[in-house]
Amino acid sequence: MVTPLADDVWWYDLRGTNAYLVDDGALTLVDTGMRWHASDLIGGLRDAGFELRDLDRVLLTHFDVDHVGGLRAFDGVDLTVYVGAADAPLVTGEAKPPLSNHKGLIQRLGGPLTSPPDNPVEPVEDGDSVGTFTVYETPGHTPGHVCYVSETLSAAFLGDLVVERGDGRFHPSPWLLSYDTVAVEQSVRSLVERVPAFDVAAMGHGVPFQRDGSERLAAVVERL
Repeated sequence: MVTPLADDVWWYDLRGTNAYLVDDGALTLVDTGMRWHASDLIGGLRDAGFELRDLDRVLLTHFDVDHVGGLRAFDGVDLTVYVGAADAPLVTGEAKPPLSNHKGLIQRLGGPLTSPPDNPVEPVEDGDSVGTFTVYETPGHTPGHVCYVSETLSAAFLGDLVVERGDGRFHPSPWLLSYDTVAVEQSVRSLVERVPAFDVAAMGHGVPFQRDGSERLAAVVERL
């Protein structure tokens, strides 16, 4: 089941993590939850009036088991997977998370719940465009974390750069779940300075906001 957030933007509440369906002229899934969310993802497509074959692309905000685990649901579908360049080798299986970082160790433990997709994986970098989405590199939670912002749809997909904890506010990704919290704070500041105004703020954890998203994100900087 999906919940409409705005015209052509839908939210998957996957019970602990979020994914999003967006139609910007090409049907797009943002993040994929865990591997057992496959039926939810496919069912949500149908709830929104689409079929699996209509899906054109998957945008991954970063490599984490609860964001890439559902990729296997789309093996055999004609689509392209986009992910930040520094995280792309983890998605394709060409590299493994480093054991020298506590977050890398957590990612290694989740390895059995992920598998490389058989779809093409396209690395993206800061300033790249994918349809109406602009890519913003926001490292810290992971080295290759990116946000995708569609000015056309007034929507920003923030991954785990920030979280919402049931209090109606954004909070930066915490130490336990991040490679580098200093980089997280720098990424939040940089994104606030560079991004155009947007309404929908869609993060990986918590309840997304339908209005005043850019203002809510800017409020995080005031509290840093």
